[in-house]
Amino acid sequence: MANFLTRRISHALLKRHSDAQIAGRADGNCEPADPANTVTDRLNNLLQNSGDGFVLSLCPSQTYMIQAPILFAHPNQEISTVGYPTDDKRAVLSVAGPVMNGQGHTTAVDGTCGTCSGVKLRNVQIDGARRGGSPTGGGGNIEMGGGNSNQLIEFVRSWDPRSWSCLHIAEGPLSCSGTIIQNNDIGPCGSDVFQQWADGISVSCRDSVVRNNMIQDPTDGGIVVFGSPGTQVYNNTIWILNATLLGGINLVDYDPWSGDFTDTVVRNNVILGGFATDKPDNDAKGNNFENAIIKIGIAIGPKTWFGDRYGNNVVKNGVVRDNRLSGAFSYGIAATSATNFTIQGNVMFGNTSFIGARGPLCTDTDVVPTPGPFILDPSTTTAMSVQSDFQLSNAADAFTCVLPPNGGDFWPFGLNPSNASSATTGTSGMNGTKSSSSNTAGVAVGVVVSVVATGIIAWFVRKKFIARREAAQHFNATKRAEYTEKI
Repeated sequence: MANFLTRRISHALLKRHSDAQIAGRADGNCEPADPANTVTDRLNNLLQNSGDGFVLSLCPSQTYMIQAPILFAHPNQEISTVGYPTDDKRAVLSVAGPVMNGQGHTTAVDGTCGTCSGVKLRNVQIDGARRGGSPTGGGGNIEMGGGNSNQLIEFVRSWDPRSWSCLHIAEGPLSCSGTIIQNNDIGPCGSDVFQQWADGISVSCRDSVVRNNMIQDPTDGGIVVFGSPGTQVYNNTIWILNATLLGGINLVDYDPWSGDFTDTVVRNNVILGGFATDKPDNDAKGNNFENAIIKIGIAIGPKTWFGDRYGNNVVKNGVVRDNRLSGAFSYGIAATSATNFTIQGNVMFGNTSFIGARGPLCTDTDVVPTPGPFILDPSTTTAMSVQSDFQLSNAADAFTCVLPPNGGDFWPFGLNPSNASSATTGTSGMNGTKSSSSNTAGVAVGVVVSVVATGIIAWFVRKKFIARREAAQHFNATKRAEYTEKI
């Protein structure tokens, strides 16, 4: 626990500049949100007509009610809030265009144009404004990537998408490369009602970096890696409070990279399932009346997710190591239909439970393993380097058809990141409201009083540094029509 808290606080120290540096980068000019009836055209005209390297500066603490996507148009353009705040002073782009018959406006910012290499989306907030409605067909809150390279998304808050993802980096004609996605606050995303799910971060761009992101209450995949050869996913925290999440980190899609995860590494992430919401007593477990669990902490291989849909196709050549999981899951890490994967050094820490039962979507032929921390199907995996504590389960598939039990003393007592701050700042649930990065910054898990106190103190320390420092360095190197990851 001490090492975990130290690592999280160190992140904050390394990634911030001083207030003076931030102020020096702000020019004091910004494009206002009013009049609202012209704001969409005004923002798009500025990007279209201002050329390479233009910075579209939004005004702090203003909400932009946009009727259509804001479109990057030229290389190296930037959309950001004046002064680069990291809290609720970040400008809000709110998706407000019309929706009819399940189609309509879903995307706030689009960076997939043919001349969008090097564009940056920084220090803004994206409100997808679903507000409990049914999903709308279309792109995610943020659509980046395409046939471009070296894009950057950082210090962005994205929540409540109308469609399938809070943040999507598309592969284009398999030519996207080098996107950096860092220091973002993501979620809630989607609903855990059947087929109303949404991802936190969906990345299909090769040689990308996904790091230091805080992802609360996604409902489909917390981070979904669509092959994305060469991509590094590390130091992210994924947790749930009020929802069932299908998969924390998913490496299950055969398309669009034909299962190629070569040099894709998922490491040093923290994934926190549900915890008991009863008042703690002398028991180790209690109830969670929201049935908040993560079905699969880290999912590897198509059969894990899709059953027989992709036949004998496999994913290959990825690395999953040194990740930490705590709380309630059906399966911690589940691996099927994979070859030449390395799965080493992953651990459960704090209090854990492994719960779930066959649900109505489980067919008579589905082989659903008993819930547990580490599950491997030896009949569909080859050339695997896996840690010794995996339980073997032949012909296992369709892990996501399980359902959490209806009440009972199944959930461990513990503490999620938002719980640590809720007493003083308030924490949003699955209602589409926003919370600042400071609301999700502290991380502590455990039930021992001293550990909880340490976690809360660490949260306040990190919040202080977030207010004072911005990114220590920036990397210059740095729509999918149909999303297949639906059960």
